[in-house]
Amino acid sequence: MSVFELFMIAVGLAMDAFAVSVCKGLSLGNIRVKHMAIAGIWFGGFQALMPAIGYFLGSLFADKIIAFDHWVAFILLSIIGISMIKESFNKDDEIDSCMDVKCMLLLAIATSIDALAVGVSLAFMKISIVWSILVIGVVTFALSAVGIKIGSVFGAKYKSKAECAGGVVLILIGTKILLEHLGVLG
Repeated sequence: MSVFELFMIAVGLAMDAFAVSVCKGLSLGNIRVKHMAIAGIWFGGFQALMPAIGYFLGSLFADKIIAFDHWVAFILLSIIGISMIKESFNKDDEIDSCMDVKCMLLLAIATSIDALAVGVSLAFMKISIVWSILVIGVVTFALSAVGIKIGSVFGAKYKSKAECAGGVVLILIGTKILLEHLGVLG
């Protein structure tokens, strides 16, 4: 997997956290750097933790399903992508301005469940998990912090578009992995 592909996976995974951060920024009104850092640390930390967990779980079974690992990666990324696209059309999401530990923990877990499945996919690709979780965590940290600021400036206007774009990116990457393993792409 190329650095660009890893970066695009990281961006795709970060879209849920970015969308929630935009809403948080909208609800907070008067934001400070502290708010941006809190969102970045919670979301970036969990987006890095979950693929690591998924990777180690997937590694336990990688040798048993190596013949169809590309299908597993394709199916998992597609399911996550489709879910994100469907969620982007849901207008009922309301995020309050709470940034305490309980609230942020629940949001961080909710926005990083898909990263757990991606971690399983990464185990089948035989790539460096340390590098992968570092990129995923840093990208999510940055996008979450920026999302807080964007939310305070622009509001929820771009939340659904960001989530939809993230879903499309994950589906395209899953399709590329599948086509490469089937020999369609060089």
